[in-house]
Amino acid sequence: MNVKFEQIGDLGKVEEIEEVEDDRNILDAEDVGLKLKYGNEEEFKCALMGLNTLLREKMVSNEWVNDEEIIPILLNKLGSSKQINRLSIILILRSLVSQNDENKEKMGIVGYLSTLVRSLTRDVEERRETVGLLLALSEIPAIRRRIGKIQGCIVMLVALLNGDDPLASSDARMLLRALSSNTQDVLHMAEAGYFKPLVQHLREGSDMSKILMATAISRMELTDQTSASLGEEGAIEPLVKMFRLGKLEGKLCALGALRNLSSLKENVHLLVKSGIVEALLQLLFSITSVLMTLREPASAILASIAQVESILVNQDVAQQMLSLLNLSGPVVQYHLLCALNSIAEHSSALKVRTKMKESGAVQLLLPFLTENKPEIRTTALNLLYNISKDLPGELTEQLGQTYLTTIVNIISATPCENEKAAAVGLLSNLPVSDKKATEILRRVNLLPSLISLLGSLTVTSTPKGKWLVESVASILVRFTIPSDKKLQLLSAEQGLIPCLVKILSIGSPVAKSRAATSLMQLSKNSLSLSKSRPTKWSCVPRTSGYCEVHDGCCSTKGTFCLIKAGTLSPLIQILEGKERDADEAVLGALGTLLQDEMWGKGSNAIAKALGVPAITRLLEVGNLKVQEKALWMLERIFRIETNRVQFGEPAQVILIDLAQNGAPTLKPMVAKILAHLELLQIQSSYF
Repeated sequence: MNVKFEQIGDLGKVEEIEEVEDDRNILDAEDVGLKLKYGNEEEFKCALMGLNTLLREKMVSNEWVNDEEIIPILLNKLGSSKQINRLSIILILRSLVSQNDENKEKMGIVGYLSTLVRSLTRDVEERRETVGLLLALSEIPAIRRRIGKIQGCIVMLVALLNGDDPLASSDARMLLRALSSNTQDVLHMAEAGYFKPLVQHLREGSDMSKILMATAISRMELTDQTSASLGEEGAIEPLVKMFRLGKLEGKLCALGALRNLSSLKENVHLLVKSGIVEALLQLLFSITSVLMTLREPASAILASIAQVESILVNQDVAQQMLSLLNLSGPVVQYHLLCALNSIAEHSSALKVRTKMKESGAVQLLLPFLTENKPEIRTTALNLLYNISKDLPGELTEQLGQTYLTTIVNIISATPCENEKAAAVGLLSNLPVSDKKATEILRRVNLLPSLISLLGSLTVTSTPKGKWLVESVASILVRFTIPSDKKLQLLSAEQGLIPCLVKILSIGSPVAKSRAATSLMQLSKNSLSLSKSRPTKWSCVPRTSGYCEVHDGCCSTKGTFCLIKAGTLSPLIQILEGKERDADEAVLGALGTLLQDEMWGKGSNAIAKALGVPAITRLLEVGNLKVQEKALWMLERIFRIETNRVQFGEPAQVILIDLAQNGAPTLKPMVAKILAHLELLQIQSSYF
């Protein structure tokens, strides 16, 4: 009995302890709720820990959570709490979300969602937990729609998608996929640089959705990177399909999008592969009035496509474009001319250019030179330039005096550097030997226009400026032909030679070579034009115009003297430079000072200008023709003892190496120079 009573007593104690613990639990939950509402930062932190325990141990019901308004309290505190508390809040909210959809609805209020979205910008853990919470909330369609509308949300999700945190990236991808059911959200994703959903809508969306996506692409300010991303994601194929098979609105939107994408060469290659060229040409040939609005974007896309050589797979495409020129308005004409010019520029387009000429392209294009719209006129000039590269013998007849005059007037009047370059480039294709063309160009005062043009130019760093100077230098060669002294004198009187000297400083290697060629042609006649020194009056002092090299009275305009023109220094600087394209022409110009009648004085002039080391250097860096010319000059220069003493020793090593390792054709001349330097007997087998 006693035992039984003791047992009963023990049971009573257990029940009493359990009642006390229940009371403590109730008190703890109430305390947590109060501290969540009214506690300071530290008390709030402890309350969060307590709440987490209560929820984990299921010591409180969802009814208590609702009654105590735990979710609103936590979300209101989220924005102002410290980082460690924010992370705890989000973790608790994720726990509550997993319990029922009612809790999701409470969190899905716009204000609360905005607070959560701000946490996407916080530290790594907070971002990771927040995107997971938003993903869970997005399961309810109404909340999903609200999430997409919150400013900055999609931008931050795309940033997380591309970030380094794999878990956050995965959840961001799933949330963006969920949001992509809304076309407006898809457009926001595209603005943020995430194009996969947009391309998906282009492929599988409704007609209206496809139009929205295509319109968005057409209006985007695409960088090369974003344009490439759209191409890589596969936007080209559905847009081409939309253009081919869609209704008028769809075709127009698709062309607008493709036009924007075609600014990138990688996308152009995809367009060519899609076979769109034939469809575009077919559209341009169409006379259906309803399709006329499509011709402008179609021609613009063709202009972009023509920039890649793969368009030449279709050899007839240029012919078809030419036949469209006179059937089109100014805008379409401009795009077609751009396309034709790009085609004609391709290195492998010789056959195409030949076909264009044979079909009368030059006569078709000439009327565009009187076009009022400068962009059309410039492009036509460029196209004529590219076509005429292969027709030197026929060009003068094709242009005739009327259009030659028109082109010269363009050079004088236009303020546009591109147009000047194209016009001068076209004239530079006229053969130098064509005396008829030279006479026409002289009569229409081309030379003063070119000299004036060069006077306003500085260093040519742009491609157009470089081309312009090269073309001018090419034309000047025809005004300096040695056989026409009268023309040379006229050209010199008009200020040609200072312009040639300027080109030696500002031009490209090609321009410098052409300028040196003109100086060589002029210098060939300097000796015959120079007035001989009168021996009868040897006691009279020499005039300021006296030239030691030509042994007479020289001037830039009267005898084209290289010495008086100050050309030696810039010519030698070219030989000392890194570029080798102008070496042969420069040596040709300097070589005119070593003609038989004056080689000694010419040698001294070159030596005085320190040109001997530069010429010697060419034996190492020049091609065979340059080496031959340099050796010919050095052989004459080293005949003079003072030159041997001053420059012979440094040249010995190079000459000996050339004798041993150089081309066989060079050895006799090398041997002569070595003999001058007393390093080889005159009877040597090298001669």
